[in-house]
Amino acid sequence: MSSPASSRSDGDARARGRGRIPDRDIAAIRERVRIDEVVGDYVQLRRAGADSLKGLCPFHDEKSPSFHVRPNHGHFHCFGCGEGGDVYAFIQKIEHVSFVEAVELLADRIGHTITYSGPATSVQRDRGSRSRLVAANAAAAEFYAAALESDEAAPARQYLTERNFDADAARHFGCGFAPSGWDSLTKHLVRKGFEFKELEAAGLSRQGRRGPMDRFHRRLLWPIRSSAGEVIGFGARRLFDDDPMEAKYINTPETLLYKKSNVMFGIDLAKRDIAKGHQAVVVEGYTDVMAMHLAGVTTAVASCGTAFGDEHLAMLRRLMMDDSFFRGELIYVFDGDAAGRAAALKAFGGEQNLAGQSFVAVAPDGMDPCDLRLKSGDGALRDLVARRTPLFEFAIRSALAEMDLDSAEGRVAALRRCVPMVGQIKDPTLRDEYARQLAGWVGWDDVAQVIDRVRGQSKNSKTRPAAGPDPRRRGARNNPPPRPTPPPAAPTPATPPCGPNGRHSSRRCSIRRWPARSSTR
Repeated sequence: MSSPASSRSDGDARARGRGRIPDRDIAAIRERVRIDEVVGDYVQLRRAGADSLKGLCPFHDEKSPSFHVRPNHGHFHCFGCGEGGDVYAFIQKIEHVSFVEAVELLADRIGHTITYSGPATSVQRDRGSRSRLVAANAAAAEFYAAALESDEAAPARQYLTERNFDADAARHFGCGFAPSGWDSLTKHLVRKGFEFKELEAAGLSRQGRRGPMDRFHRRLLWPIRSSAGEVIGFGARRLFDDDPMEAKYINTPETLLYKKSNVMFGIDLAKRDIAKGHQAVVVEGYTDVMAMHLAGVTTAVASCGTAFGDEHLAMLRRLMMDDSFFRGELIYVFDGDAAGRAAALKAFGGEQNLAGQSFVAVAPDGMDPCDLRLKSGDGALRDLVARRTPLFEFAIRSALAEMDLDSAEGRVAALRRCVPMVGQIKDPTLRDEYARQLAGWVGWDDVAQVIDRVRGQSKNSKTRPAAGPDPRRRGARNNPPPRPTPPPAAPTPATPPCGPNGRHSSRRCSIRRWPARSSTR
């Protein structure tokens, strides 16, 4: 029989496309890692006995320390909130990562090479290879950031400046520039000791007709980090009209590290505030994330090179879970185009407990958050989030907007279209409330008739065959969706963090001019 750790390793590894981490590696890493040293990176610990250290719990607010670590036993426990477990459980909770990611982070910490088992490629079986890919991406991020200060990168700096992003903002988010040289990055990294096959596996270089070449040229770049803060890929924006690649944005291809279906730009910066505030704001682009964070909405994230999907949703749900129950708010910020409305309608048809706690915010005149900040300032973005509309209301009103409500035939058609939508709402009180709202929006005088039709639609839907269990629904009935009431006031603006390597810092982002540099480092 496999151990619980082995089972978790199996599931996580399958999800991430790697082989299983053997129990011997899990045990060896746990044996070598000192839990007090790991916890000490996050909590100030003081001696509390022969085999006990204590400090303020990082998982809940408290004034007196109730968080205890027992080094000889390799466990921690908080007597205030009940959190506890081994060093892997601590890393999972504090870094908001999976079990496999926790094992890999701790393996990196002590230089342990994991030998993956099961169906995986030779690269995947070699933990050292993964570490090399992470190191190569980190070195590339430094190279690109230095290149942003060169003369050649003036259009990239101008692009950022025109959107009200100064040098400090660029450094905080790791913005960079890919120079025009055929193989500038490749040669730089080879000189630093990396092999071309490693750079190719990391998605940084590729084989061209004239030999090895860089993947990105003459583009503004953003490093994409995992939730643990590792640089795993890049997003690149077109700047020049003569760029042979016409796509406005291109991303790192699928690699061992970079899986576009489960990475989000800004997740490394936003995860703690998402977990603490139980709110996530989903925007559509890199500059939108930058604008939101600098405006104090530090829970903003964006998908990278793909539409926001189920795996992205699962990542955010994990951050907003408390004792396995979802208790947060998910706010979609769209620019008002058809794709945004389609995404909202898709979310409406998803898992109802989550849909009932989802909201939509659409900027005036269909502007994206970056443009709105540029036109109206930081406060406009905070107001946009504060004035969010419940997803149910947005979806229904979007459907009604396509109908002719000035004619009797149009109003009947509107009810035929929207009654089934309202009937999908599981919470009966909320369903009846939206039935009343629907009657008013359509201009239907007989409110009771609309309520009866919605209730009948709901009963009919219950008699249809179930589509199968949804593992995300655990605890849904313990957390009923809110009524469609006005949203709370705007969030208090947070001080934008500007620490090194994307870490949070209390130092305020000051306005600085771009440094005068004439060459790429």
